[in-house]
Amino acid sequence: MNIKTILATVLGAIGLSACASYPPLAVVSKVETEKFMGRWYVIAHIPTWVERKAFNAIESYELNKDGTIATTFTFNEGKATGPLKVYHPKGFVVDGTGNAIWGMQFIWPIKAQYKITYLAPDYSSTIVARDALDYVWIMARSPNISDEEYATLRERVASYGYDLSELRRVPHTSRQ
Repeated sequence: MNIKTILATVLGAIGLSACASYPPLAVVSKVETEKFMGRWYVIAHIPTWVERKAFNAIESYELNKDGTIATTFTFNEGKATGPLKVYHPKGFVVDGTGNAIWGMQFIWPIKAQYKITYLAPDYSSTIVARDALDYVWIMARSPNISDEEYATLRERVASYGYDLSELRRVPHTSRQ
């Protein structure tokens, strides 16, 4: 074996060992899409690069006639009075999932996984997660939840295998 083959083999083995593989996260059995629509306040998240410095983050959903989900994601960047950022990804419900798995498209043709892993019976709070355990969102219908509810939702996120040291509580002010 020459040095290039050995080097390629070693680098390939290192690359494969760095790729974590997690079992798929369980989702809720059924989401009534119409009830899920509306405003959700992002209470905490392991953020994407876009939302790392988000304040007052709100995700709003509206069901389109074609079954897709019109989404509006807004937040103030950097501080509570920072510039308002607005994004309009489109959600696509995956057939046969009880409406609990979506593809969220920010840029065509890529659809990011969006799994509703927890939903309060009264649709007052939810957790959206991903099998890759890279991003997660704890959301509620109100910008503030009790410390007990937050602790319970946080523990649920930990039970999925997420690193809680990455979880960021999103500040909300009365400027919403």
